[in-house]
Amino acid sequence: MKRFELKRRYFPHGTYSTLHREDGSQVCVMVERAWKNNAQGESCITEGTYTMYPHKSPKFGECYALEAKALGVTRYGPSLRSHILIHKANYPSQLQGCLAPGVDFGFVGDEWAVVNSTAAFNALMRELGGEPASLTIVKD
Repeated sequence: MKRFELKRRYFPHGTYSTLHREDGSQVCVMVERAWKNNAQGESCITEGTYTMYPHKSPKFGECYALEAKALGVTRYGPSLRSHILIHKANYPSQLQGCLAPGVDFGFVGDEWAVVNSTAAFNALMRELGGEPASLTIVKD
């Protein structure tokens, strides 16, 4: 199983991270909502280790879903948090507790964002290859 590490930085307007392979090389950047005490649909998820599973979302199509039963996160519930997906988006405001990849950080309009989410998402999907993978989230 491939292993990845997400190194986070927390800000009031969002959570911005870099995703790394086991060898330390960077895959992409990520954006999430700001930390709001793990509130479902409003907060980034807690730090820890998750399994990423291939998932087909009615809204986002082929993507990945996170699961860590010990942290209260399952793909389908019942749990503290469910349906935590990795899908395309640019702004924290476009997310409901999910993660979105980008090729770099930047501004879109007047909002902090990740840029070119579609290219980063497609590259990440190719790298994951439809197989489960491990994701460890840590504070940078």
